[in-house]
Amino acid sequence: MIILFLVGLFVQWRLRSKFSEYSQIPLSSGLTGAEVAEKMLYENGVSDVRVLSVEGQLTDHYNPQDKTVNLSPDVYHGRSVMAAAVAAHECGHAVQHKVAYGPLQFRSAIVPFVSISSQYMQWILLAGILMINSTLIPLTIGVSLFAVTTLFSFITLPVEFDASKRALAWIESRGVVSQREYGVAKDGLKWAAMTYVVAALSSLATLLYYVSILNGRSRD
Repeated sequence: MIILFLVGLFVQWRLRSKFSEYSQIPLSSGLTGAEVAEKMLYENGVSDVRVLSVEGQLTDHYNPQDKTVNLSPDVYHGRSVMAAAVAAHECGHAVQHKVAYGPLQFRSAIVPFVSISSQYMQWILLAGILMINSTLIPLTIGVSLFAVTTLFSFITLPVEFDASKRALAWIESRGVVSQREYGVAKDGLKWAAMTYVVAALSSLATLLYYVSILNGRSRD
């Protein structure tokens, strides 16, 4: 648990470091992140998705509910390799939505349940620990809810890796980046993906911890 926590901190630091470094490398094609996004959406036949600018740093995301690609100011207005890579990655999710990519559909389907689980599971787990000597029901429910959030974390992995794969293939084939810039973009998206890997492993480790508590009490 502690090791994963430290690894998570390192990955977050490394991502911010890479983002800052690669945001200083100008894109040879001269496109802004917003222009890259619009171009990728158009060339993939996605006509019902808007590209918006949202406040914050590393707040870039695709919202399948209102069909918007939301880019942070540095990405939306930026003309760097990192801006292009991030913009294309988020559009990769929009393309996944258009082609009904299985893992994305499944993840979207369980979002409402995950939201409810995340809202209440910590309180239920706490109640389960406090009541563990009298009943295992609350802890069992809490562990079940946590298992759903862990499943969500692992479903997210193929969704993120596939979006990056689509993004990199497109920016290379359309000449948005040079050969050198392609390597930079690939490295930046790799570190972004690592944050999801660490989050999934951390969630799994925590789940196994609670499962061990539950199994230990059930044998008593």
